[in-house]
Amino acid sequence: MRILVTGATGYIGGRLVPGLLEAGHEVGVFVRDSDRLGSTIDRTRVRIVQADFLDESSFSAGDLQGYDAAYYLVHSMLGGGDFEERDKTAARNFATKANEAGIGHVIYLGGIQPEEEEGKQASPHLRSRAETGRVLSELLPDRVTEFRAGPIIGSGSASFEMVRYLTERLPVMLTPRWVKNTVQPVSVRDVLEYLEASLDVGPSGIVPIGADRLTFRELMQTYARVRGLTKRVILPTPFLAPRLAARWVGFVTPIPNRLAVPLIEGVVRPLTADTAKARDLFPEVKPLSTEVAVRRALQRTEKNMVETRWTGAMVAHDPLDLADEEGLFREVRRFTVDASQAEVYRAFASIGGEVGWLAFDWLWRIRGVLDSLIGGPGLRRGRRHPFDLDEGEALDFWRVEKVQPPESLRLRAEMRLPGRAWLQWETQPDKSDPNGKTLLTQTALFEPKGVPGFLYWYAMYPAHLFIFGAMVRAVGRRAERLRESDPLEATDGTERIAQSPGSEAPAR
Repeated sequence: MRILVTGATGYIGGRLVPGLLEAGHEVGVFVRDSDRLGSTIDRTRVRIVQADFLDESSFSAGDLQGYDAAYYLVHSMLGGGDFEERDKTAARNFATKANEAGIGHVIYLGGIQPEEEEGKQASPHLRSRAETGRVLSELLPDRVTEFRAGPIIGSGSASFEMVRYLTERLPVMLTPRWVKNTVQPVSVRDVLEYLEASLDVGPSGIVPIGADRLTFRELMQTYARVRGLTKRVILPTPFLAPRLAARWVGFVTPIPNRLAVPLIEGVVRPLTADTAKARDLFPEVKPLSTEVAVRRALQRTEKNMVETRWTGAMVAHDPLDLADEEGLFREVRRFTVDASQAEVYRAFASIGGEVGWLAFDWLWRIRGVLDSLIGGPGLRRGRRHPFDLDEGEALDFWRVEKVQPPESLRLRAEMRLPGRAWLQWETQPDKSDPNGKTLLTQTALFEPKGVPGFLYWYAMYPAHLFIFGAMVRAVGRRAERLRESDPLEATDGTERIAQSPGSEAPAR
């Protein structure tokens, strides 16, 4: 089938597109900014249209013609206030053009709605999700499938990260009374299976989906049990209003207030639904239990197999990004280098050993001595070859975890630490410059273990600002010197290594 996916830069869309391609479908994507398409989506295999559904003039019905079905995965919640009106406008503009284009099936992912109670309304976020579904169904009668899901449990999802951070960081919690409310989470794997299976079933109206029912407190206790943490003491109190609780979540977790507020407001009332219709229409989908979903999410996070994250809608383009997500501290630095990818790769692939660590090398040497004193490997292992690296080999007090010339290198720390750490470099052509410059991205990651891990990160943070900032610039300068002293026409980093003077390593 020919399938259109809107919101392909989002958490669900970024995972759905690869699955559709693998199933043999032809896929087109509508995005506001094509530069934000994640690495999970192969640009060579999709048709990309850049459009903003809030601006009706930015796309036409012709852009939507020829598709058998379309996924509508757009929302404006992270855009600040008045997101309800923006959601409605976007849905109306899309549905109007989809109707003109003759799309026969639109699949939309919304949210479970709380039971109606006199004098009480659903939260603005959930109300907007339902209103979006109503607009689509009104303008595309009998052509819409609206899945309604509860909190989505998966590596990188906002709901999972909120539960994760609260449970990890607070052994004792004073919480609002809503933690005793019942919710019906669903695994991100199941959401994707429902979305893909709906192509074969056809328009089905409103279809609630979810797995086992449990209270929000039981959800946090389930996470603690799977993670191997001591049982959390959770004390409900009537004094924490939803917005105050949301601001506390924004303080304790990396989730910003503009996302924490709608998430918290959404569980102030029980969120459960009858999923019998989903079982009848999609008997092949067997929803995972919450415990299994949590275990899968943790496993994928620990293995660095997180395809998309809730932060995908908040991509920053600054030279420095500091983030705290999925249980990892991230410090991401970018530097534009006047050299090819091959030269930049060679600059960071030759780091360590006799070359040293390029910036504040004396501090690295002191760190190596201290590590040796407490039983770590220190810097005495050096490196096997001046610039050639194999996965699994030692490099000072690091281990080469992934090497892919000339695009990337990832090292895993083996020094004594209260947690796990990685250092990673990636290269890509600088699209904004026609003269062959390279965008170098350097990422330091740290997964703290318990309170000592958090204390360690924050104690080292001021030093990291200087050390890692100087390091990415030093790598860039080294690459530019390599270009001046040893220019090569090779565009592939592995060819360059093979041709370098004195190299005995074969081309790989």
